[in-house]
Amino acid sequence: MIHEVLDVAAGRARVRFGGKAGEELEIQAGDVAVLPAGTGHQRLSASGDFLVIGAYPAQGTYDLCRATPAEHARAKDLVTKVPLPDADPVYGKDGPLLRLWRAGDGS
Repeated sequence: MIHEVLDVAAGRARVRFGGKAGEELEIQAGDVAVLPAGTGHQRLSASGDFLVIGAYPAQGTYDLCRATPAEHARAKDLVTKVPLPDADPVYGKDGPLLRLWRAGDGS
């Protein structure tokens, strides 16, 4: 029910974004991940000094959903109703994120 931005402040980790069949990536200090509402994410391994900071738009409510058929159906409905954030969390009001999301281009 809310978008999320993760900033890797220290260390490195291997994470999976997008649920069990999602993409595995190596992330490290300085990396930022912007996750649209409903994007599953899991830390698979990490260095001992791994530190990540999460931030959320002022509007919205955090809601943890687990991978069950009922939760998936509920989440699919709720995700479509989550408003876009007021600004790109990395580049501000003139950043590319909102333009890309409005265009439906997730790249």
